Amino acid sequence: MVLTGRTALLALLGAVVVALAAPSATGVVVVTAVVLALAGLDAALAGPVRSLRLSRTGDRAVRLGETARVVLQVSNDRRRVRGVVRDAWPPSAGATDDRAALDVGPGERQLVELSLRPTRRGDRPADLVTVRSIGPLGLAGRQGSHSVPWTLRVLPPFRSRRHLPSRMARLRELDGRSAVRVRSAGTEFDSLREYVVGDDTRSIDWRATARGGGVVVRTWRPERDRHVLIVLDTGRTSAGRVGDAPRLDAAMDAALLLAALATRAGDRVDLLAFDRRPRATVERSSPTEVLPRLVDAMARLEPELLETDFRGLAVEVLRRAGRHSLVVLLTGLDAGPVEEGLLPVLGRLTHRHTVLVAAVADPRVAQMAAGRGDTEAVYGAAAAERDRRGRHRVSRLLERHGAHVVDAPPEELAPAVADAYLSLKAAGQL
Repeated sequence: MVLTGRTALLALLGAVVVALAAPSATGVVVVTAVVLALAGLDAALAGPVRSLRLSRTGDRAVRLGETARVVLQVSNDRRRVRGVVRDAWPPSAGATDDRAALDVGPGERQLVELSLRPTRRGDRPADLVTVRSIGPLGLAGRQGSHSVPWTLRVLPPFRSRRHLPSRMARLRELDGRSAVRVRSAGTEFDSLREYVVGDDTRSIDWRATARGGGVVVRTWRPERDRHVLIVLDTGRTSAGRVGDAPRLDAAMDAALLLAALATRAGDRVDLLAFDRRPRATVERSSPTEVLPRLVDAMARLEPELLETDFRGLAVEVLRRAGRHSLVVLLTGLDAGPVEEGLLPVLGRLTHRHTVLVAAVADPRVAQMAAGRGDTEAVYGAAAAERDRRGRHRVSRLLERHGAHVVDAPPEELAPAVADAYLSLKAAGQL
């Protein structure tokens, strides 16, 4: 049984009556008995909550930063239930108002709509639904909880989608002109056309020129059906926060833009999330399935607070990428993990594949490096400059071992990785 504020007011009124009319122990007992009797009667007359039938409909998935709609349906087969229903969710689900008035009669049903604006990725399961039924006097009622399972999957936001049209324009430009280099393993013959001023003379097809009446050149287009393996490092360094989000979230955004671009370029895209074991994999997806499967796989990923096993990662990459592939490793540029873990195995990867290492840089480091206001700012600038030099040294080491390196702030990482992919494609290095 639950009591309401009316019960407290009734008890207060009874106390006033006792004080004025019957200031004795008997008066207290009588008034207390009346209040309890009325409250008990009201609770008995309240509609039963255990017999209610509850179900849910609505959104099963939503992108981070967007609003989901979940509807709770309450059906009643017995006495009218008047009161309040509370639909409990974890705080990160972002429920705006989880309480609603309830008034459902026999044979009726009521829909209670709840808006959710999650603040974190992953699966957000609903908690118990609690119904409080109040009696006709408003003094007391019944309360019970129901388990109504529902899980809302919060997907990565894919904020870098706005960069896709401009990169697609560059891709169409690549398809429409000859590649930067002369014919190599990374270009395919496209067609013959007449020579125009500015064409590379090495592209002239002398046999076709001899057969015809004018100079003819060959045009090439970037190869299609290349294999792009995106590797997300979910180890300790991916948990570091840059701004309001961990580095892993910026890496996911870059992976989604690259996957969308590479798929439209005719390449096959796979995903591997790894720290000491595979955390998520996406393989052999059709072009229409790539992005939905990547988004679904990434939604549940969280950084693991342990060092990445780069030897195990290299074994997984070599096992999954049998032929020459573009391996895009989204990781950190911290000197320790790179020099002790990645560099010893990098040669095995670059010997067979083209490797692009992409890392999230902290824009606050650049701001600190420019500080000169006081002694504290100068020391901060020195520390920031040391960090920048360290990242630059690590980048040079990776490049000496045959890798391509992208180091950019979170909002610039995705387009920078997409540009690096387009440059490699144009140069015939995929």
